[in-house]
Amino acid sequence: MAATTRVLGLAGSPRRGGNSELLLDRFLDGAQSVGAAVEKIVVTRLKIAGCIACDGCHKDGHCVVKDDFQALNEMLIAADVIALAAPLFFWNLPAATKALVDRSQCQWARKFILKAPLPPTAAGHTRRRGVFLSVGGEEQADFKGAIRTVRGFFGLYEADYWGELLISGVDRRGAIREHPTALDSAFSLGERAAMWPA
Repeated sequence: MAATTRVLGLAGSPRRGGNSELLLDRFLDGAQSVGAAVEKIVVTRLKIAGCIACDGCHKDGHCVVKDDFQALNEMLIAADVIALAAPLFFWNLPAATKALVDRSQCQWARKFILKAPLPPTAAGHTRRRGVFLSVGGEEQADFKGAIRTVRGFFGLYEADYWGELLISGVDRRGAIREHPTALDSAFSLGERAAMWPA
């Protein structure tokens, strides 16, 4: 019997219960509705320092800085689907979430210096799925910088940039609930992301 698909949601906003986190919650509801095991991590609750560019990870692919990144890194490796939800901050990710991305330098070392692929997930997937959920306050928000950063982050965990839900013109806390399609779209995306093949 195949193992259950594991979906890891990263709530990347410093504002709890904000618009991007509400999108993530609906995405995870959708994934859970088709039988996936889901877990949500609030990035700002963790102690994750920035990368110190020491190159210590070049030896074995492990970060030498000891904090909450170590456990989260193992969760990222184990996930079949990684969903990152974050608002735009100056056309990119908020600081705590960007620190998490930067610390994934150890996975860059594993991939490009040590040439060591990640093991398959418990469900047998050698390629994971990455989904980016984001909200920008501007009417025509520019997500290009954030997308480029997130694509690179996903790639280090052998995750394809599989899907996205990008919503402009929403800023006030909870205003995403008034959007005509966003929450339903997030639920549907979660359903599809958690099903193989799809």
